[in-house]
Amino acid sequence: MNDDMDDAEGRLARIERLLESGERELAPAWRRATRGEPRWTVTVVILTAVALQLTLPHRLILLHPVWAMPVLELALLAGLVAANPRRVEPRTRWLRWLGLALMCVISLTNGWAAVRLVGDLVNGTGGDQAVPLLLTGGVIWVTNVIVFALWYWEWDRGGPMARVQGRHQYADFLFVQMQNPEIAPPDWEPMFLDYLYLSFTNATAFSPTDVMPLSRWSKMLMLLQSSVSLVTVVLVVARAVNILK
Repeated sequence: MNDDMDDAEGRLARIERLLESGERELAPAWRRATRGEPRWTVTVVILTAVALQLTLPHRLILLHPVWAMPVLELALLAGLVAANPRRVEPRTRWLRWLGLALMCVISLTNGWAAVRLVGDLVNGTGGDQAVPLLLTGGVIWVTNVIVFALWYWEWDRGGPMARVQGRHQYADFLFVQMQNPEIAPPDWEPMFLDYLYLSFTNATAFSPTDVMPLSRWSKMLMLLQSSVSLVTVVLVVARAVNILK
């Protein structure tokens, strides 16, 4: 009797393993639990955003002294790197809030600079030299691309830590590899550089390109980014052309 029970339990265990392996083969990588993506890519991009903010004119800085906000951003980033130095993986809940706090600080700093710059341009006090104005507008524009890339990356299907666990089956952004899995490796899943590309194309084309927003929040966020990018580019270029004339 015990031998029969052992054989039945063994067969049941083998069947469960076969079912699990079949499920892993059928489900794409972006819908199942996987390893976290490398930390270094998002770290390098955030460091780039911090460095760009240090080049802005003092009149566009949110908080003085000028190094106050960059130091805060670096401190938050250091906490994230110390907790997950190699890969973005879910370990403790506070890491999620730490990442959101870092994004909010970067967004607030760049948003303040953009508002001040637009205000100066509208009032005609944005400076009388075209090259510094174009450089300042370019810094704000590039940082804005990084900011929205972070928001897309942090919110799509619950964020990178939730995506690692395969919690959310419905995507907020539809990438080409999701529509046509046969053209991508079986272990493909979106990573930060994919969201950075999404942010750049949305800021330049002012509309979706090959990545489609599916949820309402993703559509509104892309709408906001396109609006900010359009206003910044139009006003800065118009002012620079007027100065050159």
